Amino acid sequence: MLAQRLDIPELVGRLLAARGIGPDTAGDFLAPKLRALLPDPAILRDMDEAAARIAEAVRRDEAVAVFADYDVDGACSGALMVQGLRDLGCGQVSHYVPDRLREGYGPNAPAIASLCDAGARLIICVDCGIAAHAALAAAQGRADVVVLDHHKAEGAPPPVLAAVNPNRLDCHSGLGHLCAAGVAFLALVATHRVLRQSGYFAKRPAPDLLDMLDMVALASVCDVVPLLGVNRALVAQGLRVLARGNRPGLAALMAVAAVKGEPSAYTMGFALGPRINAGGRIAEPDLGLRLLLAADSVEATPMAERLDAVNRQRQEVEASVLQDALDQGAAQLARGHGVLLVHGQGWHPGVVGIVASRLKEKFNRPSLVAGVSDGVAKGSGRSVTGLDLGAAVLYARAKEMLLTGGGHAMAAGFSCAAERLEEFHAVLNERLAGAAALPPGGELLLDGSLTLRGATVEMAGQIERLAPFGAGNEEPLFALPRVRVVKADRVGREGSVVRAFLEGEDGGRLKAVCFRAKDGPLAELLMGARGVALHLVGHLRAERWQDQVSAGFQIIDAARV
Repeated sequence: MLAQRLDIPELVGRLLAARGIGPDTAGDFLAPKLRALLPDPAILRDMDEAAARIAEAVRRDEAVAVFADYDVDGACSGALMVQGLRDLGCGQVSHYVPDRLREGYGPNAPAIASLCDAGARLIICVDCGIAAHAALAAAQGRADVVVLDHHKAEGAPPPVLAAVNPNRLDCHSGLGHLCAAGVAFLALVATHRVLRQSGYFAKRPAPDLLDMLDMVALASVCDVVPLLGVNRALVAQGLRVLARGNRPGLAALMAVAAVKGEPSAYTMGFALGPRINAGGRIAEPDLGLRLLLAADSVEATPMAERLDAVNRQRQEVEASVLQDALDQGAAQLARGHGVLLVHGQGWHPGVVGIVASRLKEKFNRPSLVAGVSDGVAKGSGRSVTGLDLGAAVLYARAKEMLLTGGGHAMAAGFSCAAERLEEFHAVLNERLAGAAALPPGGELLLDGSLTLRGATVEMAGQIERLAPFGAGNEEPLFALPRVRVVKADRVGREGSVVRAFLEGEDGGRLKAVCFRAKDGPLAELLMGARGVALHLVGHLRAERWQDQVSAGFQIIDAARV
């Protein structure tokens, strides 16, 4: 019925219905436009005050410092503000990204004082700051502070000029699903409005803010915010901007990551994001931000190559932690824990977040991973849809069992005395009690079953109409029953990708790939399955290379018939 009313293919109608998308909202879902979905920034608490102060700094050409987090969202929101201010004519804009090991997350008093010493009259904190009351007090009487954050916050905001955060308890904007880059983008929209009303653009053209949506899209995908509503429009438009290749840093990063064809949310989440994150995890904390601001390929290429090399180093460090973490997670699951909290002596704090993501994917449970050093556990966690990890961490912090803690629904960070980890684990199990009822990670929810003859490029194109895919709009998952592997080989750097050529009982043929295969059981099954009938599960995609479009299948799981 939905397909008939909207005049769309039946498959698209079925997939929309399965996602709870009805006739009234399907139009905006299939063709998300910022004109229809972008909210008025003024609905965010303190946004008018923030925009007025930023606009004043532009008009007066004041010295402005942007204090950013070291992850992808921090790098993108930091680069957004730096570029946005420079494009407006503000010539004295600097940035500061703290060192993960030496300074930890968020503002610290010595860093804030150093920015004031350097002459900053306005400090803009992006993707951090909402809980940094003591640190931001170092700026009082010396510089105004504006916070643009999205992390969960309990209690009063810090005593700053403006604290814009849709997750403030007293903010009723309904925009709690935005990442920090989304908040920063709305702050620039509001700032442009203030400047336009004051006549600032009478003698100079207003910069095109849409040109920066590639960074908003990248942050939204990598921070795992739901790709619905305005987020969906931001990512869809941002992907178009990225495809134009006008940002030298991202163009260079796609080149070193060997990205081919049109970029997608998958490109952002699995090729670009991990490399930008790597700098903040185990190398130069502001390398990703500087890459995004690079003026040309001469400047960008060495930084992209450095991030690629650091990412390989990060993978090695991650591998040294992952198996022990998986073993601990499996043991906790067997003991009935709904939430997984694993830790190890000396685990590198730069990889605990990504290891937590691996555990969440493997076991379908909220998962937290901590490295212990000098009696203190520092960790990160990742959650599943519907279970608010950030709120649980804030609750534990309010109960004074954590030294630090905060985050949002899908991700959080914390530190605590090592002897209190068991107590913290018990609180997590209690606050996220619904986790115990989740299906185990091995269960996959399918959207349908396909034959190889039916897995056509036309069908892949129909599925693509639901993109961009991500949190809140997962990519459709299909079964390919009883197919045979005609040939399989390893490709990619270090042979980490298995490529398979498939043949069906109906005579259909299809090329498939399996990423992050390495030497695991899935790779072994595919490599040794020549002529053997398998059931495969994965994603059907339209693959573009130069002027050719073909159907391809990404294998997620497999089983012998």
